[in-house]
Amino acid sequence: MRYREDAKVLAAIGECIQAQAGRVTVRLPRTVAEAAVAAWERDDSAGPGEESREEYALRDQAAELALIGLAVSERGRWEGEEVVIVLDVASAGAAVRAMP
Repeated sequence: MRYREDAKVLAAIGECIQAQAGRVTVRLPRTVAEAAVAAWERDDSAGPGEESREEYALRDQAAELALIGLAVSERGRWEGEEVVIVLDVASAGAAVRAMP
């Protein structure tokens, strides 16, 4: 199937990008950073149960947000109303892909 080969090429590009830009430094407004930390601290111990593709995608985005919240809480440097944080390029990419 052609899509499997496309996925392999995309993964190869990802490996190149990871090697060149494994981490990126970003600035987040305080309200966004605090919401990300709250997502990390939230207790979601209940299993997802049966879910649609859309619900799965939303849960995946929530997990990415929580990982960014972990990074903010562990490594974030507050500068006034912003936090400066070094993110893994995959987390940064997940945030960009979540944009409408």
